[in-house]
Amino acid sequence: MAMALRPIDNALPTTTPERPKKQSKVSVAIQKQSEFGVNDENKAPLPSSADVTIDYISSENLKPIADPESKVESLMEGLDSKDWIMVCESLNNVRRLALYHSSLLFPYLEKVMLVLVKAMKNPRSALCKTSIMAASDIFNAFGDKLLDCTISVAYDNLLLQLLLKASQDKRFVCEEADKTLKATVMSMTPLPLLHKLRGYVSHANPRVRAKAAVSISNSVSKMGLEGMKEYGLISMVQMTAYLLNDRLPEAREAARSIATLIHKGVTENEEEKLGAWQNFCESNLPPIHVPSMLKVISSQ
Repeated sequence: MAMALRPIDNALPTTTPERPKKQSKVSVAIQKQSEFGVNDENKAPLPSSADVTIDYISSENLKPIADPESKVESLMEGLDSKDWIMVCESLNNVRRLALYHSSLLFPYLEKVMLVLVKAMKNPRSALCKTSIMAASDIFNAFGDKLLDCTISVAYDNLLLQLLLKASQDKRFVCEEADKTLKATVMSMTPLPLLHKLRGYVSHANPRVRAKAAVSISNSVSKMGLEGMKEYGLISMVQMTAYLLNDRLPEAREAARSIATLIHKGVTENEEEKLGAWQNFCESNLPPIHVPSMLKVISSQ
């Protein structure tokens, strides 16, 4: 007898299987390391920037170091620290050494200026401002010694950073950089400084051009006629005519001051001063620049 076959149940489930749940993302807080800050679990955590107050000590309130020889020996270690707070402290020691123990600091000056440039590029405003203040004290302490061929390149980099910082939008950094640029002018012989500043008159950044023009004007005011002649009156008037057509008023105002000083030098022994000035400009400038130079003097 044939067996009756039972109906086979449907092998497939009647309901759709549940999809595996998607793993949720877990956020892990990772503390970002700054250029001058490295985390080390074996060390006590560094205080956060909110807990730190940096004192900006004026030069006249800085005190001599009790044991400068030992401080110099450990100076570079502090400047190379990954802790930006320690770098600030070491920069203040640089300032004290520059003001009171400059002969001990001089052998380290090139390395110190490289640290200053690095610190000025740091986004921490406190570190940037402290480095600018240190640069000012170094300029006042060493003056023309900074133009020594062995450290001249380091000085050039430092000068460029100061012009850049004086051109930025952070007011308290900008003002400090302006003070330091003035210290540069006051502490150095005008002629060699003028040769270094001359290259920034054609800088791509108009604010840098303007800051350079102001420093050039301040340097020329210290030179006197003989100094201007040594630099070259023709080169000076050509540079001035270029700045008179600059985009920024600050550069044009500095150029007018320079033009007035050149005019005094050119016409010092001339009876017909306006005529002598016109002849000088027409002889040494493209015709398109002559009217603006004449206007500077005639409007006074």
